[in-house]
Amino acid sequence: MALPAHANVVIVGGGIAGCSIAYHLTRIGITDVVLLERKQLTCGTTWHAAGLVGQLRATRNLTELAKYTADLYHSLEAETGQATGFKQNGSVSVAKTLARLEELQRGASMGKTFGLRIDELTPGEIKERWPLLEVGDVVGGIFLPGDGQTNPIDTTQALAKGARQRGARIIENTRVERIRVENGRAVGVETAAGYIAADTVVLCAGMWSHRLAADVNVAVPLHAAEHFYIVTEPIDGLPGNLPVLRVQDECAYYKEDAGKLLMGCFEPVAKPWGMQGIPESFCFDSLPEDYDHFEPILEAAVRRVPALATAGIALFFNGPESFTPDDRYYIGETPEVRDLFVATGFNSVGIAASGGVGKVVADWIRDRRPPMDLADVDVRRIVPFQANKRYLHDRTTETLGLLYAMHWPYYQYATARGARRTPLHDRLLAAGACMGETAGWERPNWYSTPGSTPRYDYSYGRQNWFDACREECLAVRDAVALFDQTCFAKFVVQGRDACAVLNRLSTSNVDVPPGRIVYTQWLNDRAGIEADLTITRLAEREYMVVTSAICQTRDLAWLRRALEAQPDAHCTVTDVTSGIAMLGVMGPRSRELLQTVSGADLSNETHPFRPLARDRDRLCARACQPHHLRR
Repeated sequence: MALPAHANVVIVGGGIAGCSIAYHLTRIGITDVVLLERKQLTCGTTWHAAGLVGQLRATRNLTELAKYTADLYHSLEAETGQATGFKQNGSVSVAKTLARLEELQRGASMGKTFGLRIDELTPGEIKERWPLLEVGDVVGGIFLPGDGQTNPIDTTQALAKGARQRGARIIENTRVERIRVENGRAVGVETAAGYIAADTVVLCAGMWSHRLAADVNVAVPLHAAEHFYIVTEPIDGLPGNLPVLRVQDECAYYKEDAGKLLMGCFEPVAKPWGMQGIPESFCFDSLPEDYDHFEPILEAAVRRVPALATAGIALFFNGPESFTPDDRYYIGETPEVRDLFVATGFNSVGIAASGGVGKVVADWIRDRRPPMDLADVDVRRIVPFQANKRYLHDRTTETLGLLYAMHWPYYQYATARGARRTPLHDRLLAAGACMGETAGWERPNWYSTPGSTPRYDYSYGRQNWFDACREECLAVRDAVALFDQTCFAKFVVQGRDACAVLNRLSTSNVDVPPGRIVYTQWLNDRAGIEADLTITRLAEREYMVVTSAICQTRDLAWLRRALEAQPDAHCTVTDVTSGIAMLGVMGPRSRELLQTVSGADLSNETHPFRPLARDRDRLCARACQPHHLRR
């Protein structure tokens, strides 16, 4: 097929995510779509995925997307005429410990509140649904009848066929060499066969996404890891309607596959892959076997499913999948480049996620805003340093295994730590700080009491740091405390029109005297909240915006795009987050402490706690004005 000169949307990557986006774009009337695949559809990761279609996720919105995926796969064959291999036999998750059982029950309780059917099972009931399973040490489990499994290749082909039927063009054996960016916008792609101009470019290139994005200075932090599973020889009497089985305490999952049994794993210490790049010839390739690495998982599996002891192994498979630093995928418009969208980094849930992802990304492209709250997977949560290859390599050893590890509250990553430290880091440790990580920053979550160790003892019950945290809260309530707030994101806004630009964004009036701090929110054109922050006026033409560490990229992008909408404004924005330390002194004796060290008069008369009455009256009067009068 010849390359067109232009398309409304160009999708880079022919895995299940890219084909789902093409399918959903055409469903909402955007039919001038070109999907480019470097080799053949599904040849990167999709083809060797296990094809599990689970619905229960960490949040309601992500669960809703997974439920939509299952419904879509159920009807896709009837719509397109292309078989998908989808079977809705349900799934069983079992617990060997009471802690794991509580985790499953908590997830089930959440899912039930928004209509997901979930049944709690006794060990005997688990045995009825999975007769081959050894349940002597199992304490319970859950059953989701709406879960299932599908054939990833056939399902991708069905999505592609549905997209073609409505006008999308899918072109294989066409490698995208570079995304073309002009004036901060993606305007097309350069391929080995020529250039295609586009109004929107969507990057769905899986483990190739990191490099393609980096070429245009966009951060998409992900790294490939080896992923292992075996497929047995046919097992006599194996029921064809077995639910998918997850034994997370043994890092393993099982599914029936045409009379055979597939068993895969998410081992605690994974093997990153592709550090030297991905071979150009890579297409439907597998990686070398590593039996020593897989053996502990297999030994536990034989004890759990004794039939494996006598079943021959027909296939020992090892293939790469991409993982992100927080085990959540990326979707949405990139903060660095307008009109460049991503849907990538699926952390082994791409088959279960892609139906819903295709729908919301298509809507996002059409409306240029997310159709629902997708902050958990929005690409704007990325902090640029995370694209560092060493950081990604080290974190990937952990994130693969975290999919099946206990999902403890307050869990702290163990790998790739220390990337961002404040000037007080060593003194905080000396004071007994137990460090946590947010956006790469090491910051004290709590302080150990004398004689104790600053370490989390993870639990669903009362936390081991409860008493220590209580003492800290009382100190702030009754006396004074020092907070290291260096991790907060900080942007300097300067120029003749700085006040006007910030006032157009903010719900509060920032036209205050220098030295005043204004708490405010930034809204979108639907009156939805985009940011919650403070703005300090430093001088007549200079402000400092302070927001949370995790919102650094998102809020900076919102501010810069507000500037783009006012091209004639004399205003600049500089991210000074890493260049300015920040301390907070709080508590009823904070004035006393600061007066002692500074010698300044910090009484309430000279530094009132609240705005003066006349300022409050002025703010209230302004808030009551029509919006067009407040610009």
